[in-house]
Amino acid sequence: MTTFGVHTGLQNTTIPELRDLWTRIEDHGFDWISIWDHFYSADFTGFECHEAVACHAALACHTSRVRVGSLVYCAGYRHPAVLANAIATIDHLSGGRADLGLGAGWAFNEYEAYGIPFPSAGERLDLLEESIQAIRGLLRQEVTDFSGTHVTLTEARCEPKPLQAALPIWVGGSGEKRTLRIAAKHADGWNVPFVSPETVAHKRSVLADHCATVGRDPAEIRTAVNVGLCQDDDALVAQFGKLAEGVRPGVLMGSPAAMVDRIGEYVAAGVDQVNIAMRAPWDLSLLDLATEAIEQVRSA
Repeated sequence: MTTFGVHTGLQNTTIPELRDLWTRIEDHGFDWISIWDHFYSADFTGFECHEAVACHAALACHTSRVRVGSLVYCAGYRHPAVLANAIATIDHLSGGRADLGLGAGWAFNEYEAYGIPFPSAGERLDLLEESIQAIRGLLRQEVTDFSGTHVTLTEARCEPKPLQAALPIWVGGSGEKRTLRIAAKHADGWNVPFVSPETVAHKRSVLADHCATVGRDPAEIRTAVNVGLCQDDDALVAQFGKLAEGVRPGVLMGSPAAMVDRIGEYVAAGVDQVNIAMRAPWDLSLLDLATEAIEQVRSA
């Protein structure tokens, strides 16, 4: 069964506004709420953005039913042991509702501003692959030893363990050679933002090929897509700024009926979860519009 969520950006907003938004999302019957991981605004237009781990914990404490996720933590911003311990604690705060998303990172301006090394894409993907293995071990094994180029763990423990015996770990990104291979080998879910249903279908076939190579059933890996929601082109530019044209293929637009049809295309492409991506200033009427469309999908 397809599930539906809202991915909430943390830029240009306040904690009271976020709490109000999270309450509305849960009250509207969504299954999932997630946060992103940036230090500056994701569209390169400003610098006001709340920190992800703290907001993930706040989300866990403020909600009671929805899954609480991250799409996605940047592997380059925190040591995997630090992140694993934080997520284990967030799972306790949420009563066992936490998901962890991890990605290679791309916001070079944040790396440069904070003096975090920004190596080649290949090296960042190497770090992602080592990090997900280390985190999985810490969350699921009593003791973890790991020796990589970037990450080393020696008889490392993460206690207390999460309430969930197998806390879901997602990989975010669209790269077909490395990112999807990492997802095939190590992830419970794969998330991709702002792409068309046709692109999702193609990349799921690539993921399935990687799964065949490593001897894994692709059905074990949930697929989630983040989509925008705008009523017209002006609203698209107002919400996404310089990124508007890049995200357009993955934006729901038009009437609720048109949105229902588009969501149906994502479901037909093999998507297990559709997340509405929202960022401030919050247009809460869009949340009502999305709820109307999703209710129609669920009742079909």
